[in-house]
Amino acid sequence: MIDLRRGLLAAATALALTGMVAAPAFAADKPVAVGVPAASPEKMGFSSERLARLDAGLRAVVDKGMVPGIATVLVRHGKVVHSDIYGKVDSASGAPVTRDTLWRMYSQTKPVTGVAMMMLYEEGRWRLDEPVTKYVPEFAGLQVFKGLDADGKPILEPIGRSATMRELMTHTAGFAYGLMDDNYVDQVYQQSGMFRAPTLAAGMAEASKLPLASQPGTEWRYSIAVDIQGYIIEKLSGQTLPDFMRSRIFTPLKMVDTDFWVPEEKRSRLATLYAFNPKTGQLVPADGFMVLPVDRMPTAANGGGGLVSTMADFTRFATMLANEGELDGARILAPATIRLMATNHLTDEQLAKKPLGDGVGFGLGVAVIMDPAKAGTIAGKGSYSWGGAAGTWFWVDPENDVAFLGYIQVLGGSRLRLDELSAQLVYQALVDPAK
Repeated sequence: MIDLRRGLLAAATALALTGMVAAPAFAADKPVAVGVPAASPEKMGFSSERLARLDAGLRAVVDKGMVPGIATVLVRHGKVVHSDIYGKVDSASGAPVTRDTLWRMYSQTKPVTGVAMMMLYEEGRWRLDEPVTKYVPEFAGLQVFKGLDADGKPILEPIGRSATMRELMTHTAGFAYGLMDDNYVDQVYQQSGMFRAPTLAAGMAEASKLPLASQPGTEWRYSIAVDIQGYIIEKLSGQTLPDFMRSRIFTPLKMVDTDFWVPEEKRSRLATLYAFNPKTGQLVPADGFMVLPVDRMPTAANGGGGLVSTMADFTRFATMLANEGELDGARILAPATIRLMATNHLTDEQLAKKPLGDGVGFGLGVAVIMDPAKAGTIAGKGSYSWGGAAGTWFWVDPENDVAFLGYIQVLGGSRLRLDELSAQLVYQALVDPAK
C-alpha cells in the first residue's frame, strides 16, 4: 500500500483564506479544450466579465509564488463554460502548464474508488448494512484502543460488533490513518507494515493486527477505509483494482491518461511535485516517501490514493457525476445511485462533533454540504466534493448543475483554501442561475 500520511495531514491543516483578490482588466479567455463540449458563459447563466475575477484570484496565487502553476475547469449543464491554465509545471525548466499536464491526484482517487464500489453495489454484490467481516473476515478479531495504563501500555477492548459497509464507506468504521504523531493509535499505524505491503491482501493482514481508534459507528475519522474498499473491489470483481477502474470507468469515459502509473512516453508531461521548505517558506521539489513512484504499476494499488490524471480526464469523470452517472452514452451509475452517494449518511451523534465543520456531512466517499449558510459558502445545498494531498480539488453542485475542478501540485496545497476561494469566485459570476 502507498503511504499518504504526511501529505494528507498537510492538506487537512491548510490555512484558511482571509481575503479576495481584485479582478484585472482582461476578459475571460476562451475555454481550453478538455474533451467536453463548450458553451459561452452567458448561455449558461454566467457573466464573462465576472469570470475574469476567477482567473485573477487564482493567477494571483501563482504570481505570489504560492504555487508554480494552476489549471481550472468550470462545467455547467454538461458544457465547459470556462477554463484556464496558467504558470509552470516545473520552475527550473520553465515548462508551462498545458491541457495534457499529468497531475498526481492522491486522495482525489477516493471518489473514483467510491464509484467503483457503487458499481458493484448496483450489481447486488454488497449491501450498505452488511458487516464488513462478510468481505474481510480478517477483521473479525479487531480490538479497540481505550487508553494507556500506568506503565504506558495500551488498554484494549474487543470490538463490540463488526463495522457495516455503510460505515466503511463513510469513515465511521473506527479505523485510523496514521496522520498524527500525538496519539498511540496513529503511531502504531505509522510503524506498521500495512502501507508497505506488497499486495492488498497482505495489507489487510497487517491492518487486522492494528487497534481501532473507536468502536464502529461512534465517530467520523479519516482512515484507511477506502484502502479497504479497494481490497473488497478486487475480491468481488476478480480483477485488480487498476484493471477494474480501467475497464469499467476509464475506458468507457475515454479517460485515456488516468492510471496508477505513467508510461515512459508520457513522463515528460508529469508536473513536478513541490512542497514548502519549513525553514524558508519557499517552494522546493518534494522528496521522500510522499513522492509516489509512477514509473511502474504498483503491486498494491491503493484505493485511497495513487491515481495520476489530466484536467481533461478528470473533467470527464466529474461531468459524469454531474450528469447523474452518464456521459456521451456511457452509463456508469444510475441517477439514484449518484444521489445515494451524495446524501449525508452521518448520524446526528456523529455530526454533533462537527468532524468536517459546520453544515457539512459525509456521503458515500464525498463530503456533502447540508447547510450552505452554516458551512459559510454560496455553493448549492447538496454540493459534494473531495481533494488530494497535492492540492487538487473538485466539487459537483446538483442544485445549480455546476462542476468545478482545480489542479496544483504542492503537498498540503498552497497554504490557502483554494477550494473556498474558487467557490466564491465561481458563484459570484453565476448571475442567471435559472438558465
